Amino acid sequence: MSSNKLLYGIFILVVAWFALIAQWIITIFGLVDFLSFFTVQSNLMVAVCLSFSLLLPRSQPGIFFAKSSVQSAIALYIFIVGLVYNTLLRGLADYTGLQWVLDNLLHVAVPILFVIYWFLFTPRTFFRWSQCLYWLIYPFFYTLYSLIRGSIVHWYPYPFLNVDTLGYAQVFINMFFILGAFSIAGLIIIAINRSAGKGRIISN
Repeated sequence: MSSNKLLYGIFILVVAWFALIAQWIITIFGLVDFLSFFTVQSNLMVAVCLSFSLLLPRSQPGIFFAKSSVQSAIALYIFIVGLVYNTLLRGLADYTGLQWVLDNLLHVAVPILFVIYWFLFTPRTFFRWSQCLYWLIYPFFYTLYSLIRGSIVHWYPYPFLNVDTLGYAQVFINMFFILGAFSIAGLIIIAINRSAGKGRIISN
């Protein structure tokens, strides 16, 4: 493992853990609500992935999180966090002080830093195009969970999922476009991997 990869990765995991822990400390949400944000889950994936793959590389979690397919999936999820927030959600809340810092760490800094890490240090693998379907399983079930839980507690983590105000038809339209963004970004990630990847094709 190169020193550049190790130092850069540790920097990202420190930023991600700090932002997550500080956000939890100052948040007004309960733990379940806090963990129900796709942003929190994706940043947590980044933090856990780098913690195990860099600091405990020989452990079973370390081996798992070092896989190209796993790191590529996490790069996809955290990229969508930054894309959706900065195109659809930025400006809905007027944050100041520490909350502004944490908001930008979670939605800008960590997404950019981890995508760069993926591009520079994640081994390239010649994925099948169908790999994108595997990567869509998590956001699909995240959406399903959010809608089911939201219908029970009448709280939704994002306004574009709020069935109480938008209705199911509009929410399904919103999710069609968001899952479309996942698909396009996932195919781009696969294309980058295929252009440089060597060895056998893997499906997941």
